[in-house]
Amino acid sequence: MDLLPNLFFSFILIIAFYFFISNINKLYKNISLGKSTNRYDNKKRRILNMIRVAFGQSKMRAKPVAGILHLIVYVGFVIINIELLEIVLDGILGTHRIFAEYLGELYNYLIASFEILALLVLISVVFFWIRRNILKIERFWKPEMKSWPKKDADLILYFEFVIMILFLLMNSTDSLLQNNNYEGYIKAGFFPISDFLKPLFVSLDISSIFILERLFWWMHIIFILTFLNYLYYSKHLHILLAFPNTYYANLKPKGMFDIDMNITKEVKLMLGIENSDNINNEVPDKFGASDVFDLSWVQLMNSYSCTECGRCTSVCPANLTGKKLSPRKIMMDTRDRLEEVGSNIFKNKGKFVSDNKQLLNNYITKEELWACTSCNACVEACPIEIDPLSIIMDMRKYLVMEKSEAPLDLNNMMSNIENNGAPWPFNNQDRMLWTKENN
Repeated sequence: MDLLPNLFFSFILIIAFYFFISNINKLYKNISLGKSTNRYDNKKRRILNMIRVAFGQSKMRAKPVAGILHLIVYVGFVIINIELLEIVLDGILGTHRIFAEYLGELYNYLIASFEILALLVLISVVFFWIRRNILKIERFWKPEMKSWPKKDADLILYFEFVIMILFLLMNSTDSLLQNNNYEGYIKAGFFPISDFLKPLFVSLDISSIFILERLFWWMHIIFILTFLNYLYYSKHLHILLAFPNTYYANLKPKGMFDIDMNITKEVKLMLGIENSDNINNEVPDKFGASDVFDLSWVQLMNSYSCTECGRCTSVCPANLTGKKLSPRKIMMDTRDRLEEVGSNIFKNKGKFVSDNKQLLNNYITKEELWACTSCNACVEACPIEIDPLSIIMDMRKYLVMEKSEAPLDLNNMMSNIENNGAPWPFNNQDRMLWTKENN
């Protein structure tokens, strides 16, 4: 028995998983740069939320056709891992369809279902490509979706298309070798789709078919391993992060914002509600957020989880009325800045060296932040419960409390509240004068 192919396959597998684990480690380190936040409560509710939103894809129902096709691709991804496990074992051990011996007749039905699913995935991928590149649905052609994001979206579709085609070609040539009792190829599997591809190969001699089967087999697994390592650089990272992202999602009612106890203590102190001796006089380093270091690890994970589908931007009232704000861009900018910071730390051996840049101004402008109506439409629309609004509000807090750079109307309102106890520019002693005017 020639062990060289098995050793070569094992070597490729080790290399691929080494890079994959390295990227996951890099991802973990970058997310860990965020501040701590408590998302460990209500474990049962969080698990149910993850099952409903990530596994059940409940929020995809808002667009039924795309939702069903996305479900097909999602199931295809899950099922293909069963097929991938068999390929890996065959590659390491030098076997052929190792699961057939243990699954018996069930194996035939499994292979048949894989093939039908592969065909449905191909149809779905073509549909998604047409939507993006021919129908040009508006949310896929926003300003932030140019250059790499546009190429990335298409590359993913090409990857999925090629992987499924190679799977069917591999099965078609494998079936021909089985029918010819080729050495090492046991008769196993039912091939309802790849049988239609057999006319492409029946005129070839058996040795040529064997070479093609091996070629398709190797290309199939190499494309899968390449795709696995491409995930980190792609919006498709949500395949992995959708599950923790929905588990650690904010379970509070929409529109309910966290209370900053440091601000509460300051206000109570000013009003004389609490004795200053009973207050923790520790001053926070910064109010709000101006860079990724100031955001929580959940917000940073959100940025990596973003699918760039644009559902958030398509329902944003600010964006719909022509303003600069795009919630999708907020998440993409946060991820880009986090990647930049992570690379900086890696190059400088674990220490961040100032690059005179930050998330605010260099990536996200004040105009974008103040365009937000804080309506939560973007949070409600996201298929995996990403929260762009929390980042916007934290950055607004920084502008107001650290830089005093709120819009003029808002500054006037806050000054009126401070001086008059109301948003209006009228002395509080004159509030009831309107009643006399109406008598």
